[in-house]
Amino acid sequence: MEQLLRAELRTATLRAFASPGGGYISEGRAYDTDAGPVFVKVNRRAQARQMFAGEVASLEALRSTGLVRAPRPIKIIDLPGGGAAFVMEYLKMKGLNSQASKLGDQVADLHLHNQKLRDKLREEENTVGRKAEGTEPQHVSRFGFHTVTCCGFIPQVNEWQDDWVTFFSRHRLQAQLDLIEKDYADREARELWSQLQVKIPDLFCGMEIVPALLHGDLWAGNVAEDDSGPIVYDPASFYGHSEFELAIALMFGGFPRAFFTAYHRKVPKAPGFEQRLLLYQLFNYLNHWNHFGREYRSPSLSTMRKLLK
Repeated sequence: MEQLLRAELRTATLRAFASPGGGYISEGRAYDTDAGPVFVKVNRRAQARQMFAGEVASLEALRSTGLVRAPRPIKIIDLPGGGAAFVMEYLKMKGLNSQASKLGDQVADLHLHNQKLRDKLREEENTVGRKAEGTEPQHVSRFGFHTVTCCGFIPQVNEWQDDWVTFFSRHRLQAQLDLIEKDYADREARELWSQLQVKIPDLFCGMEIVPALLHGDLWAGNVAEDDSGPIVYDPASFYGHSEFELAIALMFGGFPRAFFTAYHRKVPKAPGFEQRLLLYQLFNYLNHWNHFGREYRSPSLSTMRKLLK
């Protein structure tokens, strides 16, 4: 492994430091190199390159806004025995604490970024002698992403859709339930979903949803801080409804209240927020069921029943 890294990174220096880290999906290790410290994630799954390619695209999209800080991707390396390694900038991180409010501000700005691009475009269209196209970031008018991203190790279809309810129902909930049907053939899940899917549009009545660039997997294990401010990492980005981002942040703890206070100062809760939050949490429970097994069956089905009340 180290010989491969030396060759791919063209470095004479390759010295591991800090303890190796093991996440739920990949293993990680930090190294000193001729060009400075890097962090290397390793995954032996057959789809590892696809997973890391989606992560690279997500990091690049987030970093391009200039609104949130995330590690700079460097290189994906195919491993001889299968799988891949992903080399990125090393950032010395600690748990999110004093920077929680600042991160809330930044995530709100991220979610509002595409809407501001849209408003600016409309303003320029009404102005004589507006700037030529292509000189600035372009507004995105649909829901999806330009490539597949993985939430955990499950690939997510991000085909562009004009309608958010269609995108979320088909490419997020239906996709997860198809996997559950394949692996578990769970009759109750199938029956509850047949009732729920026709009710989903009711949760969005009268709403205008502007596509927002999302981190896509914003739980406490994917945020941190250092002396310079907050950091986000391990994204699974796409353009979606901003409320989707908050579901997993609220599910498993670890986010200080200051994050949500700061966020909602800029993005207030819309009517029906709590019910839609349940819908978005359902996706995360289903995703956990598919990753970690039947212990997530009960919260998945319970959430579906609550949504049907």
